[in-house]
Amino acid sequence: MLKRLSAREKFEQLIADYEPLLRNAFLESIRDIKSNIQIKRIVERLERNDIAGAIEALYLDQSAFRPLDRAIAQAFEGGGVAAVTDMPTLRDPSGAKLVVRFDMRNYRAEAWLREHSAGLVNDIIADQRNGIRTFLTEGLEAGRGPRAVALDIAGRVNRATGAREGGIVGLTAAQTRYVATARSELMSNDPEQLKRYLTRNRRDKRFDATVRKAIKTGKPIPVATIDRMTTQQYANRLLLLRGETIARTETMGALNASQMEAYQQLIDSGAISETVVQRVWHTARDGRVRDSHQGMEGQTVGFRTPFQSPRGPLLQYPGDPSAPASEIVNCRCRMSIKTDFLADID
Repeated sequence: MLKRLSAREKFEQLIADYEPLLRNAFLESIRDIKSNIQIKRIVERLERNDIAGAIEALYLDQSAFRPLDRAIAQAFEGGGVAAVTDMPTLRDPSGAKLVVRFDMRNYRAEAWLREHSAGLVNDIIADQRNGIRTFLTEGLEAGRGPRAVALDIAGRVNRATGAREGGIVGLTAAQTRYVATARSELMSNDPEQLKRYLTRNRRDKRFDATVRKAIKTGKPIPVATIDRMTTQQYANRLLLLRGETIARTETMGALNASQMEAYQQLIDSGAISETVVQRVWHTARDGRVRDSHQGMEGQTVGFRTPFQSPRGPLLQYPGDPSAPASEIVNCRCRMSIKTDFLADID
């Protein structure tokens, strides 16, 4: 006999289905951007000290992130369909069962997807541009040649696969700073800074022996090796982390938002009254739950009433993109919706 899944298990299954989809879509977008980069054009602009022109030559635009748009739409639809499937059986006054379906063509659902995806991609692009601008400027000021800096940005072609690997395209501005600082630590040949590099969680530990040898002998690490360690291996690992973070955050947001939309469509149809709907916040109930959400476990509100974090921000649902990043990035909370048909009986 098949085990009946709990609400939490069903939600975790949705996460397991859609999170890899979003992660791969983001990484596919970055691969597409890198595959179309023309190093020669970037170098020409850098030789003229045209930082803005070099950034434009990367073609970081909305259309490059269409795979991510589509993946978010799939997660949104999957969450809405799941919410409808789990709704209680509803009947009309004659006792006939009401047929309820999730409408992805609903104007409100389409607006959420359009506005949310555009806002997300704009934020991703703006943050990348800021990080790349700083990286380019500091690289040139440090005396690195235009071609070397361009390759640090775009990544270097793997002769075996023909694909560009590494580079800081796709990283956040903060992650780009991590790469630059890691490179500075390794280039310094200072024992204390080299030791600091060895504390970086996302470093490629296969090079640790090389770093320890430099600390012991005082002999500098070759520049080509430092390139591999930082703008290739370290940057690759940070990019994977970036993909995982976007996937987790956006999957949770899309699933919870579509659950709200599914019930709103039901209310709009007149099948139920808004007054009988309540929403409940659930945490992952483990030691990794952020402090601000620990006290939100079981918080119950009306259909339109937002949840409130102990820190002050209001959230319509876990992963609400209108909330501060500190409340939603990598959040693992979920929301359940229940109907109390006795609530509007006087």
